[in-house]
Amino acid sequence: MSDEMTILLQQADAVGARIFEFFRYLGSLGLLVYLSFRATIFGSTEGHTHVKKYGLRQVFSVVSAQIYFTGWQALPMITVLALAAGGIAILQSSAQLSLFGGTGMLGSILVITIVREMGPLITALIVIARSGAAVASEIGNMRVHREIEALEVMGINPLSYIVFPRVAGGVISVVCLAFYFNAISLVGGFFVSRAIHDLPFSFYFESLANAFVIEDIILFFVKNGFSGLMIFALACHQGLSVKLSSHEVPQVTTKAVVHSIIAVTSFNVVVSVIFYVKQLVRMGIL
Repeated sequence: MSDEMTILLQQADAVGARIFEFFRYLGSLGLLVYLSFRATIFGSTEGHTHVKKYGLRQVFSVVSAQIYFTGWQALPMITVLALAAGGIAILQSSAQLSLFGGTGMLGSILVITIVREMGPLITALIVIARSGAAVASEIGNMRVHREIEALEVMGINPLSYIVFPRVAGGVISVVCLAFYFNAISLVGGFFVSRAIHDLPFSFYFESLANAFVIEDIILFFVKNGFSGLMIFALACHQGLSVKLSSHEVPQVTTKAVVHSIIAVTSFNVVVSVIFYVKQLVRMGIL
């Protein structure tokens, strides 16, 4: 066998190993989420109704705490970034369109830039930086201090008490934060630009209403729901991978942040490409 063929086979083997590892990693993430939901719904009964009610009550208290930390405490940062993004998008769009007399397209441009693209991505990045890193670090430290083993000794399933509340609370928080980001960007951004451009609010609102389609709602929930799921599933998975050594906690936290950014960005790009290709096909361009 020639040297070129050997090198080619080695490269193909390396690529195949990486693809296999990627799908194995996705499978472990999916299994973690599935087992956490299954443990929460079916794993707390133990034949006693009051035990199930008490267990679910404790789980949902952790879900509420996660929503408070991820959602409510992130509102100031989301507000500032949403106002900045909305103001810049509206100022640039209205300034450029007014030169060509195409201000009627303002709503379509804002829906494309804010609702479909900027809102989901910026919200996900903020949540990754604030909550994804915190969850991975928290669970990693729980592993180091043997708190997860203590839960198991007490008969509490760690998946239902640790993983499920953070995944469920994270998904709810990301969806709500994305909606808030869009609202502040579109409404607040209008008032930011109102001082410069004499744009009636009735015209602005009508332009936005005409630009929205049913696919925007589907796209909103798909992008933001997946972002929340992946961010917190990755954070929990990395935190649980700590092998009882404190020096691993910063490493798994960094991995959780990097993997979450890659996963969220890649998914947003793929979904956007599929969406716009379907639009072009519908218009008969492709």
